[in-house]
Amino acid sequence: MRNRTASCKVNDRSNELTNTIAALKRGDVIVFPTETLYGLGADALNPAAVEKVFQLKGRDLNNPFPVLVGDIAMLDRLVASVPPLAQRLMDYFWPGPLTIVLPARQDIPRPLVSRTGGIGVRISSQPIAGALVRLLGHPLTATSANPSGKEPARTLSEAKQYFSATVDVFVDGGTLTSQRGSTVIEVAADHIKMIREGEISANALERVIGTGKVDH
Repeated sequence: MRNRTASCKVNDRSNELTNTIAALKRGDVIVFPTETLYGLGADALNPAAVEKVFQLKGRDLNNPFPVLVGDIAMLDRLVASVPPLAQRLMDYFWPGPLTIVLPARQDIPRPLVSRTGGIGVRISSQPIAGALVRLLGHPLTATSANPSGKEPARTLSEAKQYFSATVDVFVDGGTLTSQRGSTVIEVAADHIKMIREGEISANALERVIGTGKVDH
């Protein structure tokens, strides 16, 4: 497969991003930078494209991955409700590396929905990731660009070592320095459950919502 690499120094009108969006609209999977790690991106509303991501990862369909949204209007197309506690965290930490699991709408592709009926969402602070979501007009899958059980890719060359034979489009965002990935939480009425502590610590969350409201 002949790989195409898009430069990290692109704007929303560049040919590189235009070609990348065309690939996503065809149902292809891409590798792209997020604010934490390189990710495997596909149109999250295209069930066949989502299935390709699971196949590339070697990931169980019962283990969903998060998606990126461009704004609150796009979020509303995915989630049934946003608890007030979740809204406070969004207002403070978004755009940024906080994935929040919220109740999913009934029409969302099932592989993106957890056993408890939630979907993990965030708005990325990475400019390229944000541009891709806006130009696609759909949510974008954001699972890390590595086979399950392998180290996440922090450089484009690492991602290509994993996927050069199976992914055609790689978007270059340079070397990413995150060591932990995004923080993943699930929000209940008056507290949150920490699913994975990443770039945003439990202490940082409690400074916003109050001490003792984060269940580990």
